[in-house]
Amino acid sequence: MKVVLANPRGFCAGVVRAIDIVGLALERFGPPIYVRHDIVHNEHVVADFASRGVVFMEHLAHVPKGVRVIFSAHGVGPAVWREAADRALSVIDATCPLVTKVHQEVAAYAKAGRTVFLIGHRNHPEVIGTLGHYLGDPSRIHVIETEQDAERVEVEGPDHVGYATQTTLAADAVAPIIAALRRRFPRLCAPHAADICYATQNRQRAVRTLTTTCDVILVVGARKSSNSVRLCEVAEAAGVPAYLVGCATDLNQDWFGGAGTIGLTSGASVPDVLVTQVLHRLRLWWPDLTTTSIGQAETLQFRLPRELERAAKVAPLVHDNARADGCQQC
Repeated sequence: MKVVLANPRGFCAGVVRAIDIVGLALERFGPPIYVRHDIVHNEHVVADFASRGVVFMEHLAHVPKGVRVIFSAHGVGPAVWREAADRALSVIDATCPLVTKVHQEVAAYAKAGRTVFLIGHRNHPEVIGTLGHYLGDPSRIHVIETEQDAERVEVEGPDHVGYATQTTLAADAVAPIIAALRRRFPRLCAPHAADICYATQNRQRAVRTLTTTCDVILVVGARKSSNSVRLCEVAEAAGVPAYLVGCATDLNQDWFGGAGTIGLTSGASVPDVLVTQVLHRLRLWWPDLTTTSIGQAETLQFRLPRELERAAKVAPLVHDNARADGCQQC
């Protein structure tokens, strides 16, 4: 059996930044540190932080007044910021800068009086947060999940519309939705640069390469991680069976009957230790397993919030992509 490892895989710059923010806040301020929502969508990362004194909350109402709180990489709307101010919370913002870009686009559309089509998953925290940045009539921003939604949506002022997208979607899936909107609204305004983030596109491109030589694709990632789920969809669209696994214990040897080459990648919020554990499990089944890799790792880094930059210079974090200890059963 042969395994081909995809590059890039695992943590993107936005996830590294968010995880570093929580780690540095722990070191500088000590526990407890409160985080609204999971800092990133990976249960192993969250569990590791929880064991070190980080408290994850879905609603600020459950956070004690006057304490420090971190907003997750997925971003929030202005109403959440106002609630934090009302509760005298000291906020550290771990929103991915590429999500912030989409917030700014939506706010600009609202200021210009444009109706907005927000392409994404209605219940995803990134989309929920982005909706709040349309500071106008909320009936003039529409979540578009499918091509059918694009064909059905009706708006006033069809010549004054624009679109934005969730950052973690698959470009191939978004393209027909945008095409349908353009067909119906010829004067549709587009973002100056694509909203789907570079890391999402790079990981999807690597999976497409895997599908040209691999019989089965394994994607390490959480089921609530949009970008991880999209990687499976990209493989399946190319006609290659793909399986999403949270960690090595989720593997099923029956998946590989007749396979000679396995492609292995991971979502943008997955520590590489989980990939290592998957490889270990595969080697138990095939002791003569060989591994190769394709592509190149990413090198982009995002700047930390100012209040933590000094702490990072004094005691820089070493995250082995990263701190999460992975599945204790592996």
